[in-house]
Amino acid sequence: MSREIDGKTDSGRAGTARSKSMNLPLPDDPLSFIQECVRSRRMFWTYHVNMRMDRRSIARRTILDAVESYAIIESYPDDKYLPSYLVWMTLDGEFIHALFAVDVADRTVRVVTAYRPQPLEWTPDMKRRNPR
Repeated sequence: MSREIDGKTDSGRAGTARSKSMNLPLPDDPLSFIQECVRSRRMFWTYHVNMRMDRRSIARRTILDAVESYAIIESYPDDKYLPSYLVWMTLDGEFIHALFAVDVADRTVRVVTAYRPQPLEWTPDMKRRNPR
């Protein structure tokens, strides 16, 4: 896992994995928490997201620059290690989804994955899944 602090990447690990049974705290306002962490670069980029973004030609700068457009479209409070939120964003007419795991105690977020939503799977605004 790599961490970006003030625009630089640090490849140290961020604590240890925690189970969902620990009842981790949730942010009072998840969207503001995520945006604040991204704006201040209190964030980690997982190995998984680095690989996915490279293959999908999504630049880190896109995730960072789209911060004002963020909207939470799904939440997973009992996710495996940390509570997480699927965030919709747009930049230069392009829609992106990113999964952010939130660590309230450390006041950081982890970018878990990012992708361009597929039109057949999502409503035209890319904010809701189409019924199956």
